[in-house]
Amino acid sequence: MQVPLLDLKQQYKTIKEDILETAQEVFESQYFILGPKVKALEEKIAEYCSSTHAVGVSSGTDALLISLMAADIGYQDTVITSPYTFFATAGSVARCGARPVFVDIDPHTYNISPDLLESTTQSMTQSELSKLKAVIPVHLYGQCADMAPILEVCEKHGLMVIEDAAQAIGAEYNGKRAGAMGDFGCFSFFPSKNLGAFGDGGMVTTNSDEFHAKLLKLRVHGSHPKYYHQLVGGNFRLDAFQAAVVSVKLKYLDRWTNARRENARHYRSLFEAAGLTDRVQLPVEKETRHIYNQFVIRVKEKRDDLRRFLSDAGIGTEVYYPVPLHLQECFSDLGYKTGDFPAAEHAALHTLALPIYPELSDDQMAYVVERIKAFFLKN
Repeated sequence: MQVPLLDLKQQYKTIKEDILETAQEVFESQYFILGPKVKALEEKIAEYCSSTHAVGVSSGTDALLISLMAADIGYQDTVITSPYTFFATAGSVARCGARPVFVDIDPHTYNISPDLLESTTQSMTQSELSKLKAVIPVHLYGQCADMAPILEVCEKHGLMVIEDAAQAIGAEYNGKRAGAMGDFGCFSFFPSKNLGAFGDGGMVTTNSDEFHAKLLKLRVHGSHPKYYHQLVGGNFRLDAFQAAVVSVKLKYLDRWTNARRENARHYRSLFEAAGLTDRVQLPVEKETRHIYNQFVIRVKEKRDDLRRFLSDAGIGTEVYYPVPLHLQECFSDLGYKTGDFPAAEHAALHTLALPIYPELSDDQMAYVVERIKAFFLKN
């Protein structure tokens, strides 16, 4: 049996007619950059995320970058974030000329630890605090970070909050949607996301009229009106075609999310029935609505051997992420070393993402768990 990590062809079959119809509308209009399709998507995303505004941008990475620019974060500033996430989070900080400061994760949720965030800020000198401008909590794998204490720390020190919600559209924390709790919410429409485009795309949400106006300028090289530049921005524009595709998919998103959540529940019952819960740590569902962009298990040992065993059995898996950001070569000048963030380092060595996409069948999930059990019986 073949069980890919993700099967977008199955998804496309269910939405093909809608996609072709909206694509034809874009082609006939010959309006490819920004325009009414983008504006319509912005309004829908703002409503879906319970935010006042949304601004379509060229990628999830650019969503982070433009938010940092809108917050006036630059040279000699510092920004706290997680060492255990996709590179774009800290990479965008560095691209602004600022310095990422890492805080270790909660070992159960893989999100930044509020307690360690507080202790990190408490240990800073006044000089260090004066340079600290923002915190970027990452809602990893589709579950919101513990935002209440994070927001409390940020309010205490006057810090901006930029939510990296690239994997978490529709996730909730105490009834609040991801992207609506901080100053900015950053989303990715990379094709593998729960809400994916047919290429790159992203969105920034904000409840601030001032930041909304600034984001609109920054995404078109800082100009308003055209050719008159009050700011130095960038080319962060969202394509009309990608906006049209995402608008179609948005109609199906809650259905897909419910299927992912149901698949997660089914996995749990299969792992329990197989007697594997002492060998495999399953995802912790701590917050209100975990949308399962990924279903990540943790094993005590032989993670890479397990991955090879599953690959040989036709099962797709992925390691998110094999090298924590503080140990990446490009950040060696920050002075971090192995052992500085043990929870992130342990996760990098022991976690494995299993298939969780909405179209996954019960038989496929049973096969995944059966093969994992077979591996541990041999090892």
